[in-house]
Amino acid sequence: RHDAIDVVEVYDSFTITVLLTLEALGFCKRGEGGAFVANQRTAPGGVFPLNTNGGGLSYAHPGMYGIFLLIEAVRQLRGECGPRQIQDAVTALVHGTGGTLSSGATCILSTR
Repeated sequence: RHDAIDVVEVYDSFTITVLLTLEALGFCKRGEGGAFVANQRTAPGGVFPLNTNGGGLSYAHPGMYGIFLLIEAVRQLRGECGPRQIQDAVTALVHGTGGTLSSGATCILSTR
């Protein structure tokens, strides 16, 4: 269930990648990704915690960013994120894409 996810970490190789991923994962309908993230919804303190470390485009992008998605999700679930901590985070979804967006993998982590 989408409402059971407390924090979402997705590979953001390009801005459009995030929108396409949110649509493909069913958080919003196809073509509605832009509206879904509008009005600071995914910004720090927003109602949809997304890429809480700032994402690869602002945090770091070493070319193999996927492991950083997992690390951030685990840190969120452990309560180790200081000012960017999502309060009471229990479940995290991590999704990465590879190739020319030709492959993907999703992992759901939980403290329960």
